[in-house]
Amino acid sequence: MADKPKGEKRFEIEEDLSKAEIPEVLPVLPLRGIVIFPSQIHPFLVSRPSSLKLIEDCGQTSKVIALAAQKNPEDEQPAPEGLFQLGTAVRILKMLRYPDQSVRVLVQGLARIELGQFTQREPYFLAHVKRLNEPVTSDREIDALHAHLVSQFSKFVSLVPYLPDELQVMAMQVKEASRLADMTASYLKIPIEEGQDLLATIDVRARLEKLIAILGREIEMLELGHKIQSQVQTELNKNQREYYLRQQLKAIQKELGEGDARTSEVEEIEKKIEEAKMSPEARKVADKELERLKMIPPESAEHTVVRTYLDWLVSLPWGISTEDNLDIRHARQVLDEDHYDLEKIKERILEFLAVRKLKNDTKGPILCFVGPPGTGKTSLGKSIARALGRKFVRLSLGGIRDEAEIRGHRRTYIGSLPGRIIQGLRNAGSNNPLFILDEVDKLGMDFRGDPASALLEVLDPEQNNTFSDHYLDVPFDLSKVLFLTTANVLDPVPHALRDRMEVLELPGYTEEEKLQIVERHLIPKQLNENGLGDRKIEFSEEALREIIHSYTREAGLRNLEREIARVCRKIARSITEGETAPAIISGADVQRYLGAPRFFSEVAERTQEPGVATGLAWTPNGGEIMFIESTRMSGQKGLNLTGSLGDVMKESAQAALSYVRTHAAELGIAPDFFEKSDIHVHVPAGAIPKDGPSGGVTIAASLASLLSGRPVRSDIAMTGEITLRGKVLPVGGIKEKVLAAKRAGIKTIILPRRNERDLEDIQPEVRKELEMIFVDTVDEVIRHALRDGEAVKAAAQPTAEAAPTPAAEAAQPVPAPAGARTQRTVLN
Repeated sequence: MADKPKGEKRFEIEEDLSKAEIPEVLPVLPLRGIVIFPSQIHPFLVSRPSSLKLIEDCGQTSKVIALAAQKNPEDEQPAPEGLFQLGTAVRILKMLRYPDQSVRVLVQGLARIELGQFTQREPYFLAHVKRLNEPVTSDREIDALHAHLVSQFSKFVSLVPYLPDELQVMAMQVKEASRLADMTASYLKIPIEEGQDLLATIDVRARLEKLIAILGREIEMLELGHKIQSQVQTELNKNQREYYLRQQLKAIQKELGEGDARTSEVEEIEKKIEEAKMSPEARKVADKELERLKMIPPESAEHTVVRTYLDWLVSLPWGISTEDNLDIRHARQVLDEDHYDLEKIKERILEFLAVRKLKNDTKGPILCFVGPPGTGKTSLGKSIARALGRKFVRLSLGGIRDEAEIRGHRRTYIGSLPGRIIQGLRNAGSNNPLFILDEVDKLGMDFRGDPASALLEVLDPEQNNTFSDHYLDVPFDLSKVLFLTTANVLDPVPHALRDRMEVLELPGYTEEEKLQIVERHLIPKQLNENGLGDRKIEFSEEALREIIHSYTREAGLRNLEREIARVCRKIARSITEGETAPAIISGADVQRYLGAPRFFSEVAERTQEPGVATGLAWTPNGGEIMFIESTRMSGQKGLNLTGSLGDVMKESAQAALSYVRTHAAELGIAPDFFEKSDIHVHVPAGAIPKDGPSGGVTIAASLASLLSGRPVRSDIAMTGEITLRGKVLPVGGIKEKVLAAKRAGIKTIILPRRNERDLEDIQPEVRKELEMIFVDTVDEVIRHALRDGEAVKAAAQPTAEAAPTPAAEAAQPVPAPAGARTQRTVLN
């Protein structure tokens, strides 16, 4: 409340104050935060109404009043009980009134007093006072304490910058120990309780000892502060030159009107934070990091880290969304324009739009497209995004082994970045894009974590509204994102991840579907890409069928598109050489453009002799047909199995042989055929691993054909698992196997009866072209599969309808390219 004056003002009066008269009743003025000692001159400010009234009534100078410190400085209207009992009687020397009506009073302490009974409380206090006289004593101990106090006070003054050096001389000139003690105490910044204790200490020796202890403590703190200041100053001097140069640069920029680059940077980030529409959690973190950025020097490496983090925060689409186009007819039109057939998937997308139209807060489903390569899974995602009017983001998961690729790296690492999910959203500029995760079945796992497990939160509609990236470390809402995933096979996908997705299968295309897709999409696309878009060039149906049959063998369309592109390139070259482009590409022109056919039909030829049967297999690239060959030689009951077979398929072969031996008489086979014979079962394309139980019926038919001498029908293929009792059990991959049989020119397919319900997923036109025979036992398989005597003669010539098969191609002596990977075939 009161400002302490400069030291010289307190030593001007040297009169003997012990004889000053002090009335018995004095007005009492409460003091806040200060203690005034006898013989000292001290100013203080008076502003409370009661205190101003007291000063006004005692307006004459040389008026004596009592000063007592408050026990609680915060108390605006203290009671008598709120004042210390010991105070100081002072004489008013001077008063100065300020414009705000407060008064500055200069007083001189006269003597210690003890407050007695209060005779008045309003408008200010009046109380009886008792003067406390100090005993006059002098001995060697007091003299020694006096000299030590002078030395300590001089040292104290030298350490305090705001105290004048003249105080050291003044202290030496004071002869009375009591007066020296009061003077010293008045210059110490000590707590009010400690100052009041010194005022209440009447005994001079005790007061000197307390002061010496207090001065020792204060001097120790000042010396420690000087030591710390010296160390800090040493560190500052190292950067002083650079600091001054930077300050000069700022001044120059200011004069040139260029402004402070750092200030502009901070203001720019503040503006972006305001416009980013962040969540409350993210806004709190952004504000905190911005305060850190202001304190970090630009040349510090941490400055770049914080700035990069803030750039990521403000660049994310926290509140930016695109509006969905919920027009069902428009969506249907877009899907039909981009893709032929795929009715089941189109219906699911239209259902999603319908639900979204009725209930706007529906969370996006997690759809998983499963099918062979080249069936249009990724392009279907683009079409869905176009139909919805959403941004499209694609993330390929093939070969990702580090969990941080999904969830980001923590900021403790140098060069850390957010994960691919957050990066994709920033690139899209929208918080509700269509996000397609390609090849989810190709995820890996190593010591850096399991990315598939990191996707569990991303692909769970109940959890991804608070997705936390390790780099951002704040929740981001992914519930508005429409996630799509693609896979060739579901088996490698962990069960927990698979459970979060709705699986939609894309099987291979039939020949008729391929014709439609080629004419509608692939031919116009390749004509444009090869500079032939302005020329009317058509492919005849005969040419397209020839390319499909003789130059491609796949469930999808990629190789077919490559062959179309080859034809277009040949035509483009001929045009640049001056030739005229053909108007129609006929079947006879195909071989001229593409060379000799790469695939031939050998189903009929391979099955002319007894012991060869045609089976159906499933691969990640779609269904395939394969031949199973059996032969008999002299030996000692041996069974040889070759063709890179797995354990399950070997067991199926043993079960088939056991069944044939058990029912030899019924099949017209000599019961002792195995006594002096060895049986060899071989599956061609030996470089390709094969496994699964569905080859059981094919092996049984092959053995029955070999031992009975009756060839297997050339237009028939089969699949199914067998038991030792001759039962035929259901298998998987029926749709892919049926389509593979149709591509190979097969007319009749033998299937387990319990797989009959699986034909509902096959197009009606395919089912009409194929004869489906459903069986329960191996006897039925053999009865339908083996020819009778007349059929053997009729089967001498190969049929023209039969199409080439991948297994047949694999049996040809075609060298594999260097580094080629083999595809595992599963007869499931």
